[in-house]
Amino acid sequence: MIYKDFQDMKLSNLGLGMMRLPTIDGDDARIDDAKAEEMIDYAMKNGVNYYDTAWGYHSGNSELVAGKILSKYPRESYYLASKFPGYDNSNMPKVKEIFAKQIEKCQTPYFDFYLIHNVYESNIDDYLDPKFGILDHLLEQKKNGRIKHLGFSVHGDLNVIKRFLEVYGKHMEFCQLQINYMDWHFQEAQAKVELIQKWGIPVWVMEPVRGGKLASASEKMKNFMQKMRPDESVVGWAFRFLQAVPEVKVILSGMSNMEQLKENIAIFSENKPLNDEEFNQIVAIADEETKIGGLPCTACHYCTSHCPQELPIPELIALYNEHKITGGGFLAPMSIGSMPENKRPANCIGCESCEQVCPQQIKISEMMKEFSEMLGM
Repeated sequence: MIYKDFQDMKLSNLGLGMMRLPTIDGDDARIDDAKAEEMIDYAMKNGVNYYDTAWGYHSGNSELVAGKILSKYPRESYYLASKFPGYDNSNMPKVKEIFAKQIEKCQTPYFDFYLIHNVYESNIDDYLDPKFGILDHLLEQKKNGRIKHLGFSVHGDLNVIKRFLEVYGKHMEFCQLQINYMDWHFQEAQAKVELIQKWGIPVWVMEPVRGGKLASASEKMKNFMQKMRPDESVVGWAFRFLQAVPEVKVILSGMSNMEQLKENIAIFSENKPLNDEEFNQIVAIADEETKIGGLPCTACHYCTSHCPQELPIPELIALYNEHKITGGGFLAPMSIGSMPENKRPANCIGCESCEQVCPQQIKISEMMKEFSEMLGM
């Protein structure tokens, strides 16, 4: 396992993200505890010491599973991260009760790393509003030893990050960004890294494989990868890209099964960053592909917990992207046709509740209307 220095700590370069743990019957709220425990045990035995959970992951059950499984290990043998759920603005006045509940759920006396979660356009004003006392309370918990290191995660644009840093920057010890070769320019990841670097803040990475989507590379991308590094896997390229970004300390991967975990741990057994030619070429190919027009959904499932119609929104967006990028075809109509009528895009009522919590700021209601019209159903 590769380790990165952070202050007086050595963090595993690969962190286990607990947003996509194995589930029962595909239900995101029902974690398969036995399989999750098997994965965490394997990760611990193979050098992974960073575990990342959050209030909203798996409909609130991720923190419970993290506490149940990790608490059997000596507390000093791993680093645990969780987050304040400001992606939902209704949580802003509840920082004291939520933090106390997180400590209880995770069965821990402290968090090694705690983040102000998902700073973006729809919540930046509330996050910066002193009446909620969010930063004050978290700094108090840090003083009391219940938070060792305070940071933030962000999906907002550069202006949002600048506003946040101007107020809170001196208190932030790390920043979690969505970085991968597809988003290097598409979501201004490069510019965001450069901004964070100016503040002297180290970078953590989320969505390194874009919710698994980069594992299914295009033929052009695969041909390039095969030519340059015949022995490297498609997933390996995604991680080698990030190993070439010097500001990055921890790369979080939301692994859903043992096969993915073993593959990722094998990749992180050695440091093999892309060289300049490989780095620039893969970004250039990615830039070409993003111009086609897909939506940047990472299947985080925040939207589904706020949909009054209980629509499978990430699944529908994936089908929408497939239909748009391939220029039509039978896959999307076939898949939608097999769904219950009340789960199809036409069942969206346009309330925009999902959009209020979408980290990617996708206009989901507009997509649903367009998709329904495209399919004629």
